[in-house]
Amino acid sequence: MRRRLVLPVLVSLLALPALARADEPAPPPPPTAPDVNDKMLATVPSARVNIRSWDEALQHIRARSTDMRIAMQEVARAEAQSRVALAGALPSLNGTVAYTHNLITNEGAQFTGVSAGQANIRPVRVPFPDFATGSLQLVQPVLALRAWYNIGTREVAEDAARLSLDDAKRVIALTVANAIVAVVTAERIAELNRNGLRNALVRLELTDRKMALGSLTGLDVVRARQDVEVARATLVAGDESLRQAREALGLAVGVPEQVGVPPSVNLAGLEASAKKTCKPANSVDQRPDVLALRSRAEVARRTVNDVKYQYAPIVNLQSSLNTTTLNTGAAPNTTWNIQAVLTVPLWDGGARYGSRRDAQAQELQAIERVEAARRQAVIQLTQAQRGVSVAEERQRVAAETRSLANETDRLTRAAFAEGRGTSLELVAAAQALRDAEINLALREFDLVKARILAVLSNATCPY
Repeated sequence: MRRRLVLPVLVSLLALPALARADEPAPPPPPTAPDVNDKMLATVPSARVNIRSWDEALQHIRARSTDMRIAMQEVARAEAQSRVALAGALPSLNGTVAYTHNLITNEGAQFTGVSAGQANIRPVRVPFPDFATGSLQLVQPVLALRAWYNIGTREVAEDAARLSLDDAKRVIALTVANAIVAVVTAERIAELNRNGLRNALVRLELTDRKMALGSLTGLDVVRARQDVEVARATLVAGDESLRQAREALGLAVGVPEQVGVPPSVNLAGLEASAKKTCKPANSVDQRPDVLALRSRAEVARRTVNDVKYQYAPIVNLQSSLNTTTLNTGAAPNTTWNIQAVLTVPLWDGGARYGSRRDAQAQELQAIERVEAARRQAVIQLTQAQRGVSVAEERQRVAAETRSLANETDRLTRAAFAEGRGTSLELVAAAQALRDAEINLALREFDLVKARILAVLSNATCPY
């Protein structure tokens, strides 16, 4: 009987707390974030010109890039020098015409021949007061070792100019790709800065409300206002960085104004398009800049031989056709001759010896430049390949840091709402979260840049 009575009593005692909690009023819902309005929350106006794809960027480069045009004109100059070198082995034809008027003359006599056993003499003015002469001279090199050798030298220089153009294309492509990523990065950071300012304004509004209710002090309000001003300063600096990034992209593609990148641009597609445009080289020795320097070293070596050919004799075949209105009575007015001219350089005061030493020094410099460029290319390629893994690791760390900062900010806000936290902790957590978000965005775009650099650090770009 006692057991039957104890059981209902225990059940009643256990049910009392539940009934008491049921009678308690439900906790009020968390306060909604107030709406804030500030003129600095307005986004930076979009650029008038936008690049939506890699192909569109290449179109701007081909049409407006000054670096590209300069490199192309270097090729044109090299081709023109080749034509000049070829002219040294081809015939040359020159014509001259002269009219002479003598101001001072004397009376004289001119023998014009013999007629009927008597000499024919006529009066003339000596020198002849007026006469004209004309001549044509044709020169054909028969033995011109230096001119023939210079043709090959200019052809090597053409190859060097074309390789320099290929390297300029690679550098321009890398510059434009980095500039596009920089604009996207600046756009993202500007967006994060506005979100940070908006959150700071919300915290300030909530702080003002709690201050009015008497639950906070003036120091809490001052800290919230300081946080807002820090967010404003960060926003101003971020917007200026965005404008400068757009201007840098404009200069890279040849447009003298800000050039934007729409948010719809896929950076992964940018990397894939860069891979299609630029093909990887087989080795560092096949990189365009190293090949160009090797060609220039070959030009320097041939320049040394060119100085040696200055000691070689030259044989020219010449033909001259001369005519004049001057009638001397003894020689025909028109003459034509053919000459074989041998020129043997004997002594020039030592100029050739000095030129040879100068050419040898330039050859050694060119060889050292090749080696220096090759070493630098090896290091750049190693750093570019290692940079991808480093960027991935930094992104992972930044993501973890941002996650921790977000959780810290959430817990700090919850504690502050319950009256257990301080405004200093609230502001510090908010600033740490803003910094972590910006750092994560930077690390994400650094990874894209590292991948693009790994593709273009050792590539040829025939666009």
